Amino acid sequence: MGPLHPIIECATDLADAMKGVASVEPTFMSVPEKQAALVALTEARSQLDALTLRVLADSDEVAEAHGLRDAAAWLAVETRTTHRAARRDLALARGLTGHPSVADGLASGTLRTEQARAIVEALDALPASVEPGVRDRAELTMLSMATEHDARDLGRIGKRILDVVAPEVGESHEEKALADEEARASAAVAMGLVEDDGTGRCRMWFTGPTHLGKMLKRHLLALANPARHDEADLKDQDGDWKPMRRRLGEAFVEYVERYPVDRTPQTAGVNATIVVAMTLDQLVAGNGTALLDDGSRMTAGQARRLACEAGVIPAVLGTTSQPLDLGRTARLFTKAQRIALGLRDGGCTVRGCETSASGCHAHHDDPWSRRGLTDLAKGRLLCPRHHRVAHDSRYEMTIHADNAVTFARRT
Repeated sequence: MGPLHPIIECATDLADAMKGVASVEPTFMSVPEKQAALVALTEARSQLDALTLRVLADSDEVAEAHGLRDAAAWLAVETRTTHRAARRDLALARGLTGHPSVADGLASGTLRTEQARAIVEALDALPASVEPGVRDRAELTMLSMATEHDARDLGRIGKRILDVVAPEVGESHEEKALADEEARASAAVAMGLVEDDGTGRCRMWFTGPTHLGKMLKRHLLALANPARHDEADLKDQDGDWKPMRRRLGEAFVEYVERYPVDRTPQTAGVNATIVVAMTLDQLVAGNGTALLDDGSRMTAGQARRLACEAGVIPAVLGTTSQPLDLGRTARLFTKAQRIALGLRDGGCTVRGCETSASGCHAHHDDPWSRRGLTDLAKGRLLCPRHHRVAHDSRYEMTIHADNAVTFARRT
């Protein structure tokens, strides 16, 4: 067998070198040594990526040898890489052939792979009418900015790079690019919703314009603001601080559940219409289940909690499953009543809770399911956490003479 190709020999030497340090523990490295190692290894990874991409860009014959569309398809199977990742690499490999300065930056280790990808995509997105000299200035400008900006920043800079290197054409290009982007985003709006995955949970995904995501995130961050919750509400069942993704999820639940009933579409409200199907004894005792109009179920406590904020049609059944009472749709406390409750209660009425009025729900002392009315005298403010406790049959709520509330677990 003849001598190995220098690239294969390099890969073999790298593999042997990696094996040589595989058992070396970094635990006893000093802080400066760890810092130096992390930077050096990151630069080496960039250099290795550059070499891999060079080979990939020149491997069309590999695809031909196996009857495949491109070398990425073969590489994905051979290395157990996802086809999406392999094709992204192939696109970058081909893009680098037209931008040698970017390729050199990656090969020297001064650029990261994602930085190179952001630069190439930005340069290739420039309109065909841009002069070669302007393109060259744009490439040099982005390469210089790469010393201080990561790939995400470079992607944003790339959208406005003409404003820097050619202001006379940058503004019109940006306007057209944004218009095209907005048109694509509007055309791609889609939502998927699995109402029940079999474990009592729903799952959803949504794709839409960027501004909509920003608006929704601002709403949810406002609801998830720690100032609106006490410490117990910000911790999970193990006493650990809840991660942001869980807090945003809980905020989304509150966002949907508290959507004003008088603002919902006439054909189908955001809050589900809840049909409480249970015997009168079960309802009074706090047991049983609630039947939604789509056939799914929830606990009676959950139904009573939602009845304070949502449109509800209670249907209390006798022992023969005959309706004993079909009530009207429950009313939310009006805006004026909420203001009055805020002035009177000042915030959550549970002793020891400091949640302000703006972060509270309006709660019915006498549940709608028990013919309760939406009156100030029979309403109070409770924070989301204590509102859940108030509708939990495991707890007994006591209203004291000063209108403060305490809970005690039933024995």
